[in-house]
Amino acid sequence: MNILSGWRARGHILRNEPPKSPWGGKPTGGGDDSGKGGDDSGKGGGGGPRNPWSFPPEGRRSRPGSVSSLDEFLKRARGGGGGPGLPGGVSGRSLWLIGVGLIVALWVLFTSIWQVAPQERGVVTFFGRYAGVLEPGIHLTLPAPFNNVEKIDVQNIREETFPASSGGENLMLTGDQNIVDLAYQVRWNIGNPQDYVFQIRDPQQTVRATAESVMRAVVADVDLDQALGRGRTVIEARVQQLMQETLDDYNSGVRIQGVAISKADPPNAVNDDFKAVSAAQQEAQSNLNNARAYAQQVIARAQGEAAQFDKIYEQYKLAPDVTKRRLYYETMEAVLAKSNKTIVEAPGVTPYLPLPEARRTIPDAQTPPAVQQGGAQ
Repeated sequence: MNILSGWRARGHILRNEPPKSPWGGKPTGGGDDSGKGGDDSGKGGGGGPRNPWSFPPEGRRSRPGSVSSLDEFLKRARGGGGGPGLPGGVSGRSLWLIGVGLIVALWVLFTSIWQVAPQERGVVTFFGRYAGVLEPGIHLTLPAPFNNVEKIDVQNIREETFPASSGGENLMLTGDQNIVDLAYQVRWNIGNPQDYVFQIRDPQQTVRATAESVMRAVVADVDLDQALGRGRTVIEARVQQLMQETLDDYNSGVRIQGVAISKADPPNAVNDDFKAVSAAQQEAQSNLNNARAYAQQVIARAQGEAAQFDKIYEQYKLAPDVTKRRLYYETMEAVLAKSNKTIVEAPGVTPYLPLPEARRTIPDAQTPPAVQQGGAQ
């Protein structure tokens, strides 16, 4: 209680002394707020320094390039503030209009004029809906977003390879329950740009799925021998036909140009054994072909002899004796021409003549004519 009474006693001292500013100068409770607290020497009226945050005695001064100058320039550019316009007599509003006009002109130029190349067709849409097809040349349409043109290359031949990776396997089941590793290519292009753009979402995946499905269906109807070699052309033509029919049912706008089988082998696990079996089959086929060729030769020779016999028989019916004698002579000539001969003259017996030894010593060119005639007889 004594302490509180002492502070109350000193209260009149605090009330009588005017509060001072932390910066010196006049009391905060009196005087004006202009900040003029002293002379040019920097001393305030109360002997302290002047407030650094107050304006100078001569008032606010603007410098070139200050914020006030920038504000004034913007006001002039907007045509406000009552000041003159931009240099050259062009107002700020006119400048904005010219800029907007240039932007609109460029937008119309780049979205209204279309150049379509000879191999392309332009599919036109009006707010996303089909509106027509542009032929090759330069065309004018409404600007975007009213009209939009999508250029489609209709002459480019695209190729899909199965399997997608070069070292992968593409196993298929044949009609005789065998497995074949088949690699093939499908070539296609765009036949109808409108259907190609609007009817299917992913044309490439659609073509691949259709090709794989149709190829498996066709291979399942043939045996292994046809799939490996002799039936490739039939398979390719059948796959192309069925793929085109399926894609036409989808209204895909795709035209199949061709299907080519590049490889048809058994699976890698049995490839060596299959090659051995194929070699044995080829050898058996070769032997069969040789036997058939020999049979044809024998039959042809027999047919020739039969025809000759028929001719001789016709002559025999006309002159039997003459024909017999001629046949006898021809037969003896054919038999004796291949054996050694000894000539014996009647009625006596002539000593043995070593004709074989004589023939060896006498060249053929010097053989007497009589001996040659005797040998013929």
